[in-house]
Amino acid sequence: MSVWRTKSVEQSIRDTDEPEHKLKRSLSAWDLTIFGVAVVIGAGIFTLTARVAATTAGPAVSLSFVIAAIACGLAAMCYAEFASTVPVAGSAYTFSYATLGELVAWIIGWDLVLELALGASVVAKGWSLYLGNLFSQFGGSLQTTIELGPLDFDWGAVVIVGLITFVLVQGTKLSARANMIITAIKVFVVLLVIVVGFFYFNASNLSPFVPPSQPAAEGGKTGLEQPLLQLILGGAPSSFGWFGVLAAASLVFFAFIGFDIVATAAEETRNPRKDLPRGILGSLAIVIVLYVLVSLVLTAMVPYDQLGPLQPDGTHDGNAATLATAFSAVGVDWAANVIAIGALAGLTTVVLVLLLGQSRIIFAMSRDGLLPRGMATVSEKTGTPARITVGVGVVVAVIAGFSEIGVLEEMVNVGTLFAFVLVSIGVIVLRRTRPDLERSFKVPLMPVLPILSVLACVWLMINLTAITWIRFLVWMALGVAVYYLYGKKHSMVGRRAGDGLALTEEELKATWRAEEDSGWVGPDRGRRRREENEPGS
Repeated sequence: MSVWRTKSVEQSIRDTDEPEHKLKRSLSAWDLTIFGVAVVIGAGIFTLTARVAATTAGPAVSLSFVIAAIACGLAAMCYAEFASTVPVAGSAYTFSYATLGELVAWIIGWDLVLELALGASVVAKGWSLYLGNLFSQFGGSLQTTIELGPLDFDWGAVVIVGLITFVLVQGTKLSARANMIITAIKVFVVLLVIVVGFFYFNASNLSPFVPPSQPAAEGGKTGLEQPLLQLILGGAPSSFGWFGVLAAASLVFFAFIGFDIVATAAEETRNPRKDLPRGILGSLAIVIVLYVLVSLVLTAMVPYDQLGPLQPDGTHDGNAATLATAFSAVGVDWAANVIAIGALAGLTTVVLVLLLGQSRIIFAMSRDGLLPRGMATVSEKTGTPARITVGVGVVVAVIAGFSEIGVLEEMVNVGTLFAFVLVSIGVIVLRRTRPDLERSFKVPLMPVLPILSVLACVWLMINLTAITWIRFLVWMALGVAVYYLYGKKHSMVGRRAGDGLALTEEELKATWRAEEDSGWVGPDRGRRRREENEPGS
């Protein structure tokens, strides 16, 4: 059995009709847009923007956001075409399975499992920290970490993971409603920051827009801690200048991560062919506008070299720069409280959508037999993969509660960019191999834009640190071993082929057309799905 075997689009969609593996369709384009905005806008906008401006790019950090946004926009169009063509849970994993083969699909699924699990754990710990800070700002005291023997237990992180897991188990629609309310609070805080900041806008602080390049501060990243490209070329570490703008783009890219998770909810969307592209592209467009406005206001309020808190020696600590320190510098101290509330809300929605995405990816891999198939059972009451959701929640809670996890922005970045590369390549492959498939959204200028997406993502990847690449490759090697020891033997695609039960491509196409015409199958689920979505069903 070849590890390059693919799972046809028709077979992928047919699998979604299996009664025990069928998710409930309840999401609209608006719900998907909210999910996208919810996961993309986290605490990063409140902390990352100021820090990168102060240490790497200066006022040109807004340009860095634009560069990162272009890379994300190119990838987003590829995701939108794939999602409208293959509206199945699993996102990049499912897309790769249909185009690049089983082994590549497994690798990307394995990559996403690590990215989302660790990402959710770190965000949960951040939520716990912000909760303690919020209490202190209002004159209270709350210790969210306690000692349990030799271990430190972060009960705040465990509580937020537990609460969100409970909400997710109750149903996707309830999760969407809770997400909408919290996201509204977060977006309101961001808009408030922009509006208030405009009253302190000083255009002279934006000059020079691209500060002259200068050697990195003593104690900066060296050896394996420096960007891979810099290590290969042998250049001296530096900040600012145009190379600083490009390096900053690799860092602020972290702030855009998440729009791709919208595609994991494909099977829970009422009209996936139209709503998924709208949700993916719409959420990204909203976020780009907000990020650029925040970065412009921030660097116009305060000179970039004064964004950090003042040190005893009269200098400013750029590594500690946040939106709160910027507003304090102009005398708006109350903004710190508002920003803390916004950050807390932001982190809540990020944890929610990360856990949602993680459970749907594992669900898709389990349904395909690459992970134990028994995990892919769907709750009859809520129409959600309750077992997987609870399992993911427990694992993330344990990691967040007992582990000391450092900054994982770059680890998450390399995994996400790797997924973007494969999806961009997969769009080209599927357009050539299956031109007959219905596509409600098509990437323009094919194959130019997908190729540009690949190049942009690779460029951002090689600007990440060498140690990040080493960790990533080690995790990938472990994933390949697991695939050969378990996944390859239990693959449903392989079993169907081995048992002679797999239909030929032409047979699948003919059967699919007949069933779709009758309204009993298909991405929109025709008459049967409309009846299921009627009130009282």
